[in-house]
Order: sequence, then C-alpha cells, then structure tokens
Amino acid sequence: MNAKNSEQVDLDKCFDEKIEELNKLLPKGEQNKNCSAWTFISILDVLGLESVFFNNLAIPLAGGFGGFKSMHGWKGPCGAICGGCAAIGIIMGGQQELKFGAKPRIYLRTAKFVHYFEKEFGSVICEDLCGIDFSDPSGLQKYLDNDIWGKTCYKYVVKAVDLVRKVTCKELKRKWG
Repeated sequence: MNAKNSEQVDLDKCFDEKIEELNKLLPKGEQNKNCSAWTFISILDVLGLESVFFNNLAIPLAGGFGGFKSMHGWKGPCGAICGGCAAIGIIMGGQQELKFGAKPRIYLRTAKFVHYFEKEFGSVICEDLCGIDFSDPSGLQKYLDNDIWGKTCYKYVVKAVDLVRKVTCKELKRKWG
C-alpha cells in the first residue's frame, strides 16, 4: 500500500511495512541499487512515486559522491544520507515545485535528519561508517569481498528511511496522507 493507491492512507503503517520489508530483503544484497537509491526509492515507493529515473538519479550519490575522498581530505556522506536528503525535498514540496521561501524550513528539517543519523551512528561520513574508501578502486573490491553491505550498510538505509519519516511527519500527513 502506498499514498497513491488509497484515498485514506495510514502513512505510518506504510513506512512500518516498508521498513519491515527492507530488514528482510536488504541483508541479502544490494541488487540493482545502493544505499542512496534504496533510501530514496523506498521513501518514494511509500508515497506512490515510481520511476527508473529515481534509481538512476540516486546511484551516483552513494559511492561516487558519498564514498568520495578528496585530495584535500574531505570525505563524502553516507549514501543513505544523500538519498534521505533528496526524499526530504520531495516530501516537503508535496506535488508542487518548492518555492524559494521554503528553503530555510527544508534546510532545517534536513539538518535535523542528519543530526539524528549522526547521533545514532556517531558519524555521517561513508568511510567512517563502513570503513571503505570508495575513491580507491581496491575499496570497492574490499567492500564486496567482506559483504560490508549485508553486515553493515543496509542498516543505515533502514534507519534513514525511519528518520526521514520522523522529521517530516507533519508534511507527510498534510501533503501526502
């Protein structure tokens, strides 16, 4: 069940069902998605929004950007953070383009999401969370060989989906419920 399929939707129940589904499915492997895509698409699925473009949009936000380490020492955020931030924009905007004046509220809501995630896991940095430097080609191989997804990363997706629900509960009810 999702927001698109029913006039009277219990979004909390839909999120609970999605989180239960993710907890069963994700430890088995990433399939055609990654942490950013799973987070973003799972939330959009609850809202009844589907498109292959969403998956394709979210994929680079994980290992390519999220797992990136710059030559100056900057380290990218976990892909679940990237996907969650994108989903917050969708939720906050509802079915219309966001107006300029809405940005401060969205920034604050996103900061709240990131804060809760950091409080839960001690960091929002991909490498800190999973121990992999995705900017090094051997990092991806280490990630695969050691089943980092099945042991660690999927948990960040599940929590990010739940935290996005938590920080956007009013907008979910008002704009999507």
